Amino acid sequence: MASLRFTVAEDDAGSRLDRALAVRAEIRSRSLAERLVQEGSVLVDGVARPKSHRLEPGSTIEVTLPAAVEGVQAQPVTVRVLLEDEHLVVVDKPAGLTVHPGAGRRTDTLAAQLVTLGARGGDDPERPGIVHRLDRDTSGLLVATRSERAYAGLRNAIRRREVERRYLALVRGHPRSRTGRIDAPIGRARRDPTRRSLDTDEPREAVTHFEVVETAGEHALLDVSLETGRTHQIRVHLASIDLPVSGDPLYGVRGDLGLERQFLHAHRLRFRHPVTGGEVDVSSDLPDDLGAALERARAV
Repeated sequence: MASLRFTVAEDDAGSRLDRALAVRAEIRSRSLAERLVQEGSVLVDGVARPKSHRLEPGSTIEVTLPAAVEGVQAQPVTVRVLLEDEHLVVVDKPAGLTVHPGAGRRTDTLAAQLVTLGARGGDDPERPGIVHRLDRDTSGLLVATRSERAYAGLRNAIRRREVERRYLALVRGHPRSRTGRIDAPIGRARRDPTRRSLDTDEPREAVTHFEVVETAGEHALLDVSLETGRTHQIRVHLASIDLPVSGDPLYGVRGDLGLERQFLHAHRLRFRHPVTGGEVDVSSDLPDDLGAALERARAV
C-alpha cells in the first residue's frame, strides 16, 4: 500500500485540505483528494480532518493511497488529469509509459496510476476502467471509467464508432490528396508476431482517416482519426501508403528529425458522456519533443 507524507509549507498556510492534496504531484486529482479525506485516509498531525480544514504551516500530512485492485498495485499519479467526474477520468499520457501490465512490464504502468485515480470497470483485472489504449511511445489522451455503468456505456460507444479519437502524426512524404481514407484489414505479421501487417493470416477490419494539417519540407503533419482501434493501426496504415511516421522504429523512419520515438500524439477525444449524455471534448497540445521535431521539419 503506497503512502505519502509531507510538511505544510508557509505558502500553503490557510489552504483547504482537499485543495492542497489535489495539487500534489502524487495525486493530481480533486475527486481523489476528496475521496481520500472522506475515507479517513488522510491525517493532519495524526488526526483525521474534514476536507474544509485549513492548514497551518509545519503540520504533517500523511496520506494512505488506494491499495491494489485485483492484482494491479496502485502507484502515485504522475500523469496530468485533464477532466474528471464520478464516472470517468481523462489523462494525458506521456511517451514511454505503458498503459497496462504485459510481458516484461508488471509495474510502472498507467493502469497502476488509474487505480489510484479510482478507475473501475470491465472484467480484466489488469485493465481496470480502460476502454481503449495507446502504444507505449505514443503520447496523449486516454479516458478511463470509474464505474461499471460508465465502462459499459463507453465500450458500446466505441463499438458503435461514436467516440472521436484524433491524432497528430508527422510523416515522411506528402499525401496525394488533402484528405484520405485507408480501409485495409490488419493482423499479426506472418513472419514476425510482434509486428502488425496487411500481409496476415488473421485479418481484422481496420479503417483510418487522415487530413493534411500542413506540409513542412519533406514532411507532412496529418490529423488522423480512427474508426477502428487495431494495434499499431495508424503506423501500419500510413506506412502502407508510403507515408511512414517520423521516428517510428518499427514501421517508419527511425531517428528521423532527431526523434527518439514515433511522432504520434492523441490530441483530441470527443464523445457523449456515458452517464449524463453531455458532450465531452478534451484536447492536448503537442509535447515538447514532438513540437521541436516539427520545427526542425519546417526549417528544412
